[in-house]
Amino acid sequence: MKNNPITVFGEVLSDHFPDDNKVLGGAPFNVAWHLQAFGQKPQLISRVGNDLTGNQIRTAMQIWGMNLDYLQTDSTYPTGQVQVTIEHGEPAYSILANQAYDHIQMPGLNNINHTGILYHGTLAVRSPRSRQTLAALKALHQGKIFIDVNLRQPWWSKADVLQLINDADWVKLNLHELHALQDDVADIKASMEALLSRHELEVIIVTCSEEGALALNNTGEFSPVSPISSVDLIDTVGAGDAFSAILLLGFNLGWTLGETMERAQSFASAMTGQRGATVDDLNFYKPFVASWLL
Repeated sequence: MKNNPITVFGEVLSDHFPDDNKVLGGAPFNVAWHLQAFGQKPQLISRVGNDLTGNQIRTAMQIWGMNLDYLQTDSTYPTGQVQVTIEHGEPAYSILANQAYDHIQMPGLNNINHTGILYHGTLAVRSPRSRQTLAALKALHQGKIFIDVNLRQPWWSKADVLQLINDADWVKLNLHELHALQDDVADIKASMEALLSRHELEVIIVTCSEEGALALNNTGEFSPVSPISSVDLIDTVGAGDAFSAILLLGFNLGWTLGETMERAQSFASAMTGQRGATVDDLNFYKPFVASWLL
Protein backbone atom coordinates (compact mmCIF):
# COMPACT_ATOMS: atom_id res chain seq x y z
CA MET A 1 0.00 0.00 0.00
CA LYS A 2 1.46 3.36 -1.01
CA ASN A 3 -0.02 6.70 0.04
CA ASN A 4 -3.67 5.78 -0.51
CA PRO A 5 -6.39 7.94 1.06
CA ILE A 6 -6.99 7.60 4.79
CA THR A 7 -10.59 8.08 5.91
CA VAL A 8 -11.04 8.96 9.59
CA PHE A 9 -14.48 8.49 11.17
CA GLY A 10 -15.64 9.56 14.61
CA GLU A 11 -15.80 12.18 17.30
CA VAL A 12 -14.57 15.76 17.25
CA LEU A 13 -14.87 17.52 20.59
CA SER A 14 -13.40 19.90 23.14
CA ASP A 15 -11.31 18.58 26.05
CA HIS A 16 -11.80 20.63 29.23
CA PHE A 17 -8.86 20.40 31.65
CA PRO A 18 -8.85 21.07 35.43
CA ASP A 19 -6.94 24.36 34.89
CA ASP A 20 -9.81 25.61 32.67
CA ASN A 21 -7.82 25.09 29.49
CA LYS A 22 -9.93 23.92 26.56
CA VAL A 23 -8.21 21.93 23.81
CA LEU A 24 -9.78 20.62 20.62
CA GLY A 25 -9.67 16.84 20.59
CA GLY A 26 -11.34 13.50 20.11
CA ALA A 27 -9.23 10.54 19.02
CA PRO A 28 -10.25 10.66 15.32
CA PHE A 29 -9.72 14.42 15.18
CA ASN A 30 -6.29 14.09 16.82
CA VAL A 31 -5.28 11.32 14.42
CA ALA A 32 -6.44 13.30 11.39
CA TRP A 33 -4.64 16.42 12.64
CA HIS A 34 -1.31 14.59 12.85
CA LEU A 35 -1.82 12.88 9.49
CA GLN A 36 -2.41 16.27 7.89
CA ALA A 37 0.90 17.51 9.30
CA PHE A 38 2.59 14.50 7.70
CA GLY A 39 1.10 15.25 4.27
CA GLN A 40 -1.64 12.61 4.19
CA LYS A 41 -4.71 14.86 3.61
CA PRO A 42 -7.13 12.63 5.56
CA GLN A 43 -10.87 12.52 4.86
CA LEU A 44 -12.26 13.35 8.32
CA ILE A 45 -15.91 12.37 8.80
CA SER A 46 -17.50 13.88 11.90
CA ARG A 47 -20.23 16.24 13.11
CA VAL A 48 -20.14 19.40 15.23
CA GLY A 49 -22.82 21.66 16.60
CA ASN A 50 -23.82 25.06 15.29
CA ASP A 51 -22.00 26.70 18.19
CA LEU A 52 -18.81 28.48 19.21
CA THR A 53 -16.79 25.29 19.69
CA GLY A 54 -17.93 23.96 16.34
CA ASN A 55 -16.85 27.19 14.68
CA GLN A 56 -13.49 27.00 16.46
CA ILE A 57 -12.98 23.47 15.15
CA ARG A 58 -13.81 24.52 11.59
CA THR A 59 -11.45 27.49 11.80
CA ALA A 60 -8.61 25.39 13.24
CA MET A 61 -9.03 22.76 10.54
CA GLN A 62 -9.11 25.40 7.81
CA ILE A 63 -5.94 27.06 9.08
CA TRP A 64 -4.26 23.64 9.31
CA GLY A 65 -5.21 22.95 5.68
CA MET A 66 -7.58 20.07 6.44
CA ASN A 67 -10.48 18.96 4.26
CA LEU A 68 -13.77 20.19 5.73
CA ASP A 69 -16.01 18.57 3.11
CA TYR A 70 -17.15 15.78 5.44
CA LEU A 71 -17.44 17.74 8.70
CA GLN A 72 -21.19 17.96 9.21
CA THR A 73 -23.03 20.65 11.22
CA ASP A 74 -25.89 19.74 13.55
CA SER A 75 -28.56 22.33 14.31
CA THR A 76 -29.90 20.43 17.33
CA TYR A 77 -27.03 18.81 19.23
CA PRO A 78 -23.91 20.56 20.58
CA THR A 79 -20.29 19.99 19.70
CA GLY A 80 -18.90 17.24 21.91
CA GLN A 81 -17.38 18.04 25.29
CA VAL A 82 -15.21 15.95 27.61
CA GLN A 83 -14.03 16.78 31.12
CA VAL A 84 -10.44 15.58 31.55
CA THR A 85 -8.86 14.87 34.93
CA ILE A 86 -5.44 13.40 35.67
CA GLU A 87 -5.47 10.44 38.06
CA HIS A 88 -2.18 8.76 39.01
CA GLY A 89 -0.53 10.29 35.96
CA GLU A 90 -3.15 8.98 33.54
CA PRO A 91 -6.00 10.95 31.97
CA ALA A 92 -9.58 10.12 32.99
CA TYR A 93 -12.53 11.27 30.91
CA SER A 94 -16.08 12.29 31.75
CA ILE A 95 -17.95 12.18 28.43
CA LEU A 96 -21.26 13.92 27.90
CA ALA A 97 -24.11 12.10 26.20
CA ASN A 98 -26.02 12.99 23.02
CA GLN A 99 -23.43 15.14 21.30
CA ALA A 100 -23.27 16.16 17.64
CA TYR A 101 -20.83 13.34 16.81
CA ASP A 102 -23.49 10.85 17.92
CA HIS A 103 -25.53 11.88 14.87
CA ILE A 104 -23.15 11.52 11.92
CA GLN A 105 -25.30 10.93 8.84
CA MET A 106 -24.66 9.14 5.56
CA PRO A 107 -26.00 11.73 3.07
CA GLY A 108 -23.03 13.47 1.45
CA LEU A 109 -20.59 10.65 2.19
CA ASN A 110 -21.20 8.48 -0.87
CA ASN A 111 -18.74 10.49 -2.94
CA ILE A 112 -15.71 10.05 -0.68
CA ASN A 113 -12.82 7.87 -1.83
CA HIS A 114 -13.65 4.44 -0.43
CA THR A 115 -10.21 2.89 -1.00
CA GLY A 116 -7.16 3.01 1.25
CA ILE A 117 -7.61 2.79 5.02
CA LEU A 118 -10.77 3.43 7.04
CA TYR A 119 -9.93 4.40 10.64
CA HIS A 120 -12.49 4.52 13.45
CA GLY A 121 -12.67 4.21 17.21
CA THR A 122 -15.37 2.87 19.51
CA LEU A 123 -16.82 5.96 21.20
CA ALA A 124 -18.70 7.49 18.26
CA VAL A 125 -20.54 4.22 17.59
CA ARG A 126 -22.19 4.31 21.03
CA SER A 127 -25.24 5.83 19.26
CA PRO A 128 -27.50 4.13 16.68
CA ARG A 129 -27.22 6.92 14.08
CA SER A 130 -23.41 7.07 13.92
CA ARG A 131 -23.20 3.28 14.20
CA GLN A 132 -25.48 2.90 11.18
CA THR A 133 -23.43 5.43 9.22
CA LEU A 134 -20.19 3.61 9.98
CA ALA A 135 -21.77 0.31 8.88
CA ALA A 136 -22.81 1.92 5.59
CA LEU A 137 -19.28 3.26 5.07
CA LYS A 138 -17.81 -0.16 5.75
CA ALA A 139 -20.14 -1.71 3.17
CA LEU A 140 -18.75 0.67 0.54
CA HIS A 141 -15.12 0.51 1.67
CA GLN A 142 -12.68 -1.33 -0.59
CA GLY A 143 -9.52 -1.14 1.51
CA LYS A 144 -8.30 -1.97 5.01
CA ILE A 145 -10.03 -1.12 8.30
CA PHE A 146 -8.13 0.06 11.38
CA ILE A 147 -9.99 0.12 14.70
CA ASP A 148 -8.57 2.13 17.59
CA VAL A 149 -10.23 0.72 20.71
CA ASN A 150 -11.08 3.38 23.28
CA LEU A 151 -13.25 1.93 26.04
CA ARG A 152 -14.94 4.82 27.87
CA GLN A 153 -17.42 3.96 30.63
CA PRO A 154 -20.33 3.54 30.33
CA TRP A 155 -20.29 3.85 26.55
CA TRP A 156 -19.31 0.36 25.42
CA SER A 157 -20.18 -3.32 25.63
CA LYS A 158 -17.82 -6.23 25.14
CA ALA A 159 -20.02 -7.89 22.51
CA ASP A 160 -20.26 -4.71 20.43
CA VAL A 161 -16.52 -4.04 20.54
CA LEU A 162 -15.64 -7.62 19.62
CA GLN A 163 -17.98 -7.38 16.63
CA LEU A 164 -16.22 -4.19 15.51
CA ILE A 165 -12.87 -5.96 15.87
CA ASN A 166 -14.24 -8.80 13.77
CA ASP A 167 -14.73 -6.35 10.89
CA ALA A 168 -11.19 -4.94 11.14
CA ASP A 169 -7.79 -5.76 9.67
CA TRP A 170 -5.67 -3.85 12.20
CA VAL A 171 -6.49 -3.30 15.86
CA LYS A 172 -4.86 -1.07 18.45
CA LEU A 173 -5.79 -1.14 22.13
CA ASN A 174 -4.08 -0.60 25.47
CA LEU A 175 -3.27 -3.19 28.09
CA HIS A 176 -6.32 -2.34 30.23
CA GLU A 177 -8.55 -2.76 27.18
CA LEU A 178 -6.95 -6.10 26.38
CA HIS A 179 -7.81 -7.18 29.93
CA ALA A 180 -11.40 -6.04 29.43
CA LEU A 181 -11.83 -7.97 26.20
CA GLN A 182 -9.86 -11.14 26.97
CA ASP A 183 -10.67 -13.62 29.72
CA ASP A 184 -7.01 -14.38 30.50
CA VAL A 185 -4.10 -12.06 29.80
CA ALA A 186 -1.51 -13.55 32.14
CA ASP A 187 0.65 -13.94 29.03
CA ILE A 188 0.20 -10.77 26.96
CA LYS A 189 1.70 -12.20 23.79
CA ALA A 190 -0.47 -15.32 24.00
CA SER A 191 -3.54 -13.11 24.45
CA MET A 192 -2.53 -11.07 21.42
CA GLU A 193 -2.09 -14.27 19.41
CA ALA A 194 -5.55 -15.47 20.49
CA LEU A 195 -7.25 -12.19 19.53
CA LEU A 196 -5.35 -12.05 16.23
CA SER A 197 -6.33 -15.60 15.33
CA ARG A 198 -9.93 -15.47 16.54
CA HIS A 199 -10.72 -12.34 14.51
CA GLU A 200 -8.45 -13.11 11.55
CA LEU A 201 -6.55 -9.85 11.97
CA GLU A 202 -3.44 -8.76 10.09
CA VAL A 203 -1.87 -6.79 12.96
CA ILE A 204 -2.64 -6.21 16.64
CA ILE A 205 -0.92 -3.47 18.67
CA VAL A 206 -1.07 -3.20 22.47
CA THR A 207 0.17 -0.03 24.15
CA CYS A 208 1.46 -0.46 27.69
CA SER A 209 1.81 3.11 29.00
CA GLU A 210 5.29 3.72 30.43
CA GLU A 211 6.33 0.20 29.38
CA GLY A 212 6.03 0.99 25.66
CA ALA A 213 4.04 -1.07 23.16
CA LEU A 214 3.87 -4.48 21.48
CA ALA A 215 2.83 -5.45 17.95
CA LEU A 216 2.14 -8.84 16.42
CA ASN A 217 1.22 -9.60 12.82
CA ASN A 218 -0.32 -12.65 11.17
CA THR A 219 3.06 -13.94 9.98
CA GLY A 220 4.24 -14.20 13.59
CA GLU A 221 6.46 -11.10 13.59
CA PHE A 222 6.58 -9.66 17.13
CA SER A 223 7.76 -6.08 17.60
CA PRO A 224 8.12 -4.57 21.11
CA VAL A 225 9.20 -0.93 21.59
CA SER A 226 10.15 1.14 24.64
CA PRO A 227 9.32 4.81 25.28
CA ILE A 228 11.91 7.58 25.02
CA SER A 229 12.86 8.66 28.55
CA SER A 230 14.45 12.01 27.65
CA VAL A 231 11.12 13.83 27.23
CA ASP A 232 9.93 16.04 30.10
CA LEU A 233 6.42 14.78 30.79
CA ILE A 234 3.60 17.34 30.69
CA ASP A 235 0.63 15.03 30.12
CA THR A 236 -0.22 11.80 28.32
CA VAL A 237 -3.48 13.05 26.79
CA GLY A 238 -3.47 12.08 23.14
CA ALA A 239 -0.30 10.00 23.27
CA GLY A 240 -2.24 6.96 22.08
CA ASP A 241 -3.74 8.99 19.24
CA ALA A 242 -0.27 10.15 18.20
CA PHE A 243 0.80 6.50 18.19
CA SER A 244 -2.20 5.58 16.02
CA ALA A 245 -1.48 8.34 13.53
CA ILE A 246 2.02 7.01 12.89
CA LEU A 247 0.76 3.43 12.67
CA LEU A 248 -1.59 4.58 9.91
CA LEU A 249 1.19 6.54 8.25
CA GLY A 250 3.53 3.56 8.32
CA PHE A 251 0.94 1.09 7.07
CA ASN A 252 -0.02 3.47 4.28
CA LEU A 253 3.54 4.15 3.16
CA GLY A 254 4.70 0.55 3.33
CA TRP A 255 7.11 0.79 6.27
CA THR A 256 8.09 -2.43 7.99
CA LEU A 257 6.31 -3.31 11.22
CA GLY A 258 9.48 -2.62 13.21
CA GLU A 259 10.03 0.79 11.59
CA THR A 260 6.42 1.73 12.12
CA MET A 261 6.46 0.80 15.80
CA GLU A 262 9.74 2.60 16.54
CA ARG A 263 8.54 5.75 14.81
CA ALA A 264 5.12 5.61 16.45
CA GLN A 265 6.72 5.30 19.88
CA SER A 266 9.12 8.16 19.14
CA PHE A 267 6.34 10.50 18.09
CA ALA A 268 4.01 9.49 20.94
CA SER A 269 6.82 10.09 23.45
CA ALA A 270 7.38 13.56 22.00
CA MET A 271 3.67 14.32 22.36
CA THR A 272 3.79 13.66 26.12
CA GLY A 273 5.99 16.77 26.34
CA GLN A 274 3.11 18.88 24.98
CA ARG A 275 -0.11 20.10 26.61
CA GLY A 276 -3.11 18.34 25.10
CA ALA A 277 -3.43 16.01 22.16
CA THR A 278 -2.53 18.26 19.21
CA VAL A 279 0.18 20.77 18.32
CA ASP A 280 -0.53 23.69 15.98
CA ASP A 281 3.12 24.39 15.11
CA LEU A 282 4.51 22.61 12.05
CA ASN A 283 8.03 23.06 13.45
CA PHE A 284 7.18 20.32 15.97
CA TYR A 285 6.72 17.89 13.09
CA LYS A 286 9.70 18.91 10.96
CA PRO A 287 12.35 16.73 12.68
CA PHE A 288 10.17 13.65 12.12
CA VAL A 289 9.44 14.61 8.52
CA ALA A 290 13.16 15.00 7.86
CA SER A 291 14.20 11.85 9.70
CA TRP A 292 11.58 9.70 7.99
CA LEU A 293 12.26 11.23 4.55
CA LEU A 294 8.64 12.24 4.04
